[in-house]
Amino acid sequence: MKRLDKNAVKIFTVLFCLVTLVLIGQVNGEEEAYDEDTYGPATPIVWTKPVKAVVFTHKIHTMDAGLECDSCHDGLFEMAAGTAQENEDFTMDALYNGKYCGACHDGDTAFASNTRCATCHIGVRGMNKLNKGSKSSSESGHQ
Repeated sequence: MKRLDKNAVKIFTVLFCLVTLVLIGQVNGEEEAYDEDTYGPATPIVWTKPVKAVVFTHKIHTMDAGLECDSCHDGLFEMAAGTAQENEDFTMDALYNGKYCGACHDGDTAFASNTRCATCHIGVRGMNKLNKGSKSSSESGHQ
């Protein structure tokens, strides 16, 4: 009798896991459509100064993290893409001291700007992969 109970528990567990996975798939399948008016441009911004290449994606910050446009604009960044990289103080040192991305990427609010470098720094190879088969960042107005 105990063996039957163990088998019943195993069957119930497997069925429960399968139902849970199906439900999770259905919930994830109904993800909200990306709306550029609400969440910002879908095309990543690729900064090429002071180093090539650093990528920024609005979706990660707005739709996924729940930030509003005015969380960054116009205090930390002007609304026009690429403007920040023209500033003399747009450097990693400035980020480490809480400017630009470093205002949130301080290790408390979000990962520190001096960690997980490859999250943002995609380099020349990453930039080439990003632009392969799609409009280049200069064609999209984001540099």
